[in-house]
Amino acid sequence: MTQLTTHYLGLELKSPIVASPSPLTSELSTLLRLVEAGVGAVVLPSLFEEDVESESWSLHDRLEAGTGLTPEASNFLPDLDYGHLLADRHLRLVERASQRLGVPVIASLNGNSAGGWVHYAQQLVAAGADAIELNMYDVAIDPKQTAAEVEGGYLALVREVRAAVDVPVALKVGPHFTSFANFALELVAAGADGLVLFNRFYQPDLDIETRDVTPRLTLSTSVDLRLPLRWIALLHPLLPKTSLALTSGVHSGADVVKALLAGADVVMTTSALLREGPEYVSALTESLIAYLTEHEYESVAQLRGSAAHDAATDPRAYERAQYIKVLSSWPGGHGPH
Repeated sequence: MTQLTTHYLGLELKSPIVASPSPLTSELSTLLRLVEAGVGAVVLPSLFEEDVESESWSLHDRLEAGTGLTPEASNFLPDLDYGHLLADRHLRLVERASQRLGVPVIASLNGNSAGGWVHYAQQLVAAGADAIELNMYDVAIDPKQTAAEVEGGYLALVREVRAAVDVPVALKVGPHFTSFANFALELVAAGADGLVLFNRFYQPDLDIETRDVTPRLTLSTSVDLRLPLRWIALLHPLLPKTSLALTSGVHSGADVVKALLAGADVVMTTSALLREGPEYVSALTESLIAYLTEHEYESVAQLRGSAAHDAATDPRAYERAQYIKVLSSWPGGHGPH
């Protein structure tokens, strides 16, 4: 019987398919459907520090309004139930998910201050999270800040959170670093138990009539798999003891297989589940099992990394040679220039 089990961040998962953050992982009802469909773990939506702080300050301002008008005003403040606030709702979701799901629950966190990252990471662990995913989404726009300083900030953050919690810590980052292989090794040396490749940076759009900067959500396609696929394959032999998760562009069973062949420990998907529903996990799983059976693999562990950089028939295909071949593959033999 084909073994689908895998290990990620030191946790044993019954399947390498993981539901990454989305509206589907924000409600217990859909989380239960994802587990029933066969996910190995779930990553809850990110807790954004600025959202929590903004809500807190807004509430503070409303409660303080008018309290200085008369000496007795403070006596009229209502006795409020704060359980509806964002942080409390999020922590309750972590607690309920960890109690009900029966699969590892990974809490995602996106902070904007060193103290905030540590504080909320500790709260998420106390609520029952099996691991913490640090969702790093930062645009370096200060022209006086060097690339080394940007990377140094990431490394300091990993060290601080790693020292503050007793569960595994993964870092979800974007690909925009000058020497990503070097940076990946530095992150692991700083204490990251795993890397999630890559954070999809949604780009703003412009409304040409109002001149407003507007958000545009575009779901991924299988084409988006190629960038993380390359880096998973390159990093797999360099970080043999570090968990690697591939995210973005996973839409089919073939995409799952490619990610595992490259060396991913787990394969995360969001857009496909939003399009097809939680039950689509079953179809991805069946496709993976069919491939393993047809190609006589006994387990996911046997498959993993068998086409990584150090195991590929042509390792150069992950490097510059691939670029040259792509350009010359255009019909007629002359690539676009």
